[in-house]
Amino acid sequence: MSDSSAARTARVIYVKRGHVAWVTIDRPAVLNALDLQTHDELRAVWDDFERDDDLWLAVLSGAGERAFSVGQDLKELAQRLESGAAPGSFGSRGAPGWPRLTERFSLSKPVIARVNGLALGGGFELVLACDIAIAADSAEFALPEARLGLIAGAGGVFRLTRQLPLKTAMGYLLTGRRLSAARALELGLVNEVVPAAALDDCTQRWVDDLLRCAPLSLRAIKEAALKSATLALEDAFSASYEWEERRRGSADCREGPMAFVEKRAPQWRGR
Repeated sequence: MSDSSAARTARVIYVKRGHVAWVTIDRPAVLNALDLQTHDELRAVWDDFERDDDLWLAVLSGAGERAFSVGQDLKELAQRLESGAAPGSFGSRGAPGWPRLTERFSLSKPVIARVNGLALGGGFELVLACDIAIAADSAEFALPEARLGLIAGAGGVFRLTRQLPLKTAMGYLLTGRRLSAARALELGLVNEVVPAAALDDCTQRWVDDLLRCAPLSLRAIKEAALKSATLALEDAFSASYEWEERRRGSADCREGPMAFVEKRAPQWRGR
């Protein structure tokens, strides 16, 4: 893969730089709202990211300074409902963009959310589906669906109650109240909060830290952590993990200890 390649569609910017995929929702005029076309373009991006073994991690962001994403494009939704479309519920099976990031349960590569403004509704659900989240101090988060006669059907109902104490999660789900970046950090929903001007540098530091790690170890760790989350501890130890088997049989599994003994930086292959 070349050091840098880029693809721009009507809604999404997709840049491959080294081993990192930089994915940007590019609708700043509407606060990066997610219409059906955006979902379909994101599906193509995530399909390519999954297939490309030279890509080890991704960073998801929103264009501009005002929003990561405010979620579903409500103007489009209103038009579709007026035309007789059935209201949505949980998940997106059968809809454009499936499987969306919120439903790619087998995606083993790490994804970082770079949150540069409002992350509301489906935008917050994307953050919850990522593995690491970095936020500007001006960022705000909310699941306001109940105020609109909707539900957080892209996983918000399920993920927020898994990532927070139940009553804390229910408070935000049932009221649509917003969380500040500081509150999100306090609750453990984001990993780090920095001034907006420092967001890119902070994100790059996290990227660099991940790139220092063996890519197959990252995939094995993510798969095992997520797959075992609902298992009893004894069952977690005996479960089968596809990417752990691949890591154990890889050259990287031997490269790490050898590099340590030889006092040099490891040369990961990711194969």
